[in-house]
Amino acid sequence: MKFDLDGLTVYFPYERIYLEQYQYMRSLKQTLDAGGHCLLEMPTGTGKTVCLLSLITSYQHAHPNTGKLVYCTRTVPEMNSVMEELGTVLAYRSEELRKEREAMAAGAVISSSAVDAMDIESAAGSQLVDNPNHNLNGSNNDAITNGNGDANGSNNEQQHQNRQPRKRKRIYGPKKSQPQNQLGPISHNNGAGGSGVLALCLSSRRNMCVHERVMRESDREAVDAACRSMTAPWALERARKARHNSGQGEGDGGNTASNNGNIETCPYFDGFQSAGEATSMPSGVYNLDELKKWGKSKSWCPYYLTRQAINHASVLVFNYQYMLDPKVAKMVSKELESESIIVFDEAHNIDSVCIEALSVTIHERHLEQATRSLGRLSSEVSRIKASDATRLQAEYQNLVNGLVDQGLLDAPPNEVGLASNILGTDILNEAVPGNIRRAEHFIAFMKKIVEHLKARLRTVAGPRGGVISETPLAFLHRMITTTSLEAKPLKFAYSRLSSLLRTLQVPNLDDYNALTDVADFASLVSTYSEGSPKFAIILEPNGSSIPGASDPVIQLACLDSSLAIAPLFKRFGSVVITSGTLSPIDLYPKLLQFEPCVSESFNMSTFRPCIRPLIITRGSDQLPVSTKFDDRGDMGVVRNFGSMLVELCSSIPDGVVAFFTSYSYMESIISEWDGMGILRQLTKSKLVFIETKDVVETTLALDNYRRACDSGRGAVFLS
Repeated sequence: MKFDLDGLTVYFPYERIYLEQYQYMRSLKQTLDAGGHCLLEMPTGTGKTVCLLSLITSYQHAHPNTGKLVYCTRTVPEMNSVMEELGTVLAYRSEELRKEREAMAAGAVISSSAVDAMDIESAAGSQLVDNPNHNLNGSNNDAITNGNGDANGSNNEQQHQNRQPRKRKRIYGPKKSQPQNQLGPISHNNGAGGSGVLALCLSSRRNMCVHERVMRESDREAVDAACRSMTAPWALERARKARHNSGQGEGDGGNTASNNGNIETCPYFDGFQSAGEATSMPSGVYNLDELKKWGKSKSWCPYYLTRQAINHASVLVFNYQYMLDPKVAKMVSKELESESIIVFDEAHNIDSVCIEALSVTIHERHLEQATRSLGRLSSEVSRIKASDATRLQAEYQNLVNGLVDQGLLDAPPNEVGLASNILGTDILNEAVPGNIRRAEHFIAFMKKIVEHLKARLRTVAGPRGGVISETPLAFLHRMITTTSLEAKPLKFAYSRLSSLLRTLQVPNLDDYNALTDVADFASLVSTYSEGSPKFAIILEPNGSSIPGASDPVIQLACLDSSLAIAPLFKRFGSVVITSGTLSPIDLYPKLLQFEPCVSESFNMSTFRPCIRPLIITRGSDQLPVSTKFDDRGDMGVVRNFGSMLVELCSSIPDGVVAFFTSYSYMESIISEWDGMGILRQLTKSKLVFIETKDVVETTLALDNYRRACDSGRGAVFLS
């Protein structure tokens, strides 16, 4: 339906609308009109997604100066679902605009026809005056009279008056067909939405790659490494030199592994770069599959094509991390205009996402990996000094000029590097401290940090150890006193490591994840050591959820969830936080430290008995069961929950979802169930899938869970 909402024409693609949907869109429009932020809560299953897309895209259509719609989701299936709904919304709007154009054109034709008819009638009137015997039927023949002198036309006139008026015959033209495709490139009806909308979604390389060999890699890290090894500037330069030395042209032999030293480049990235300014995308709604299909048809890389087309799109859909994690946001969303509308859907745990984005956890095994990584870097630096010392010298000179001149933040998308999550303008314009400019000096600097962290963990895990909590200032003071390091170079640790990895042309950055965590830890501690504590450093002798396992861990825990999201509230005019459960809704402005101009909670207007709750207070052995923090660790409670799940799974066909209060609680319960043999009993009736904090792993688990349910095998999903 198409309706007016406070002066805004809203294109809603369904025939009916619920009361709460109308109220939801009205509150959303008030937020956009005020140019502020909002908190909106509406129950799950009431159509939040279609309300958001219908209202905001209609608002963009009515106000062309409105910026992009940036729709943030949590998983890839949610992303594809949003794109499908968006395709429906824009297809409906396109059809309605087509009807309006046809109606306006028909109105113009009718108006011109009416003018012609008036001219004809005036001309006919003059003829009637000149010829008084003109009959009413419009015949030019004279009236024929009988012997009595009665005009034959009078009978015709009487018959004409007695004749009943006939209804105008309605002529039906060919039935207008609906748009053939709602996803992918759309060229009819002036493009997507009737106004040439370009809607894109962006995900990781693993979800967007079309290279046959890279797609066969098993995990995300391997895909990223394989992609970088074929698209990094230094890899392309080596391939160019190899082709030049072998006498091949620029366009020959660069697509696959050539005979010139087995240097392989990606044909899709090569095609993307060769097209240059011609790499434009037609109007349309592109989900991940459509992006891959269209990119493959043009021999262009979908991943880099999407990153380039972000600035030209009207609607963007991607994961939370592309906006909240500063390391990713500075590479992807740094050029979004301030007029953009940011939407966080299913944002009931957005405070946890913000905290995790700035928290760092380092286990003892990670420090051992960091030590090995430093050894590899040291060997590589020695090799480069012997073979290509000018490369290191050029890096040194750039670091003297400062990080901005060094080009770390403005590197091209295919550049291999890390983006800092804490750099401010004062640090960006400052030269890197002299004691870490040389590569060998920086490696020695990082070794001291790693050894200090190892010593702290040994103390905690010792006989007199225990859980220790410190402020960043206290931890930093102890580190400086023990290692004789300075505080200022610690702020540059993460960025200096990124520069070194780029200089050494390291393709697989994931091999250095442990070392980057240590550098990130050092930078965050030194940056946020002053003022009120926004972080806490926690050292635990056993950070594993497995009973009896010894795994000392040091954690830099962010205590202020507003640190990650505050830049969004300052930069963008409207940020929409919505979910089915935002209770208590008054708590979120305090957690995220912002002032919403609209904060509303809507109830479901119609009662639909789709869920029948059953609350169990006792197990089969009549012992009480509860998820209260004081009782959840009791072995009787753990056993009763497991037995209850086994009985339910043996009776319920297809799918069962078991929801836990937290990841840590789920991990501890699963560990206990494994020891009790409950997991073994579960697998007899259903396949078991477990949600993790990794988005890709959870997406695969959900996909396989659905497949198991559809095939009749049945599955249980632990979430």
